[in-house]
Amino acid sequence: MTTEAAPPHGSAGPTPASPTAEDFTRVQQSPEFAELRSSYRSFAFPLTVAFIAWYLLYVLLSSYAGGFMGTKLFGNINVALVLGLAQFATTFLIAWLYSRHAAAKLDPKAQAIKARMEAGE
Repeated sequence: MTTEAAPPHGSAGPTPASPTAEDFTRVQQSPEFAELRSSYRSFAFPLTVAFIAWYLLYVLLSSYAGGFMGTKLFGNINVALVLGLAQFATTFLIAWLYSRHAAAKLDPKAQAIKARMEAGE
C-alpha cells in the first residue's frame, strides 16, 4: 500500500517541487522580487495616501463646513450627498485601476517567480 495519493484527475505532468525556506529567502532577496515589490508599492502607496486624504477632506468638510456641504445643487441634492457618493465611485475606480495594474504588471512577474520556484530553479 502506498501513502501517496494519485494526482488529481486532469492534472498534467509531475507535481510542482515544494520550495524550502531557503528558496523563499533567496527569491525574496532577488532583484526580480524587489522589482515586483517596487511595482506594487509604486501603485498602491500613492493611491492609498490620495484616497485617505480625499476621505479626510470629506470628513473635515462635513464637520467644519456645514454651510458649504449643505449647499443645494439641484432639487434636494446637496454638495455633501454628491461628495459622499463620489467616495463610493472613487473606491470602485481604484479597485478597477488596481486590477488592471495587477493583471498587466504584477501577475506576469509573480507567475514567473512562482514557475521558477516550482521548477526547483
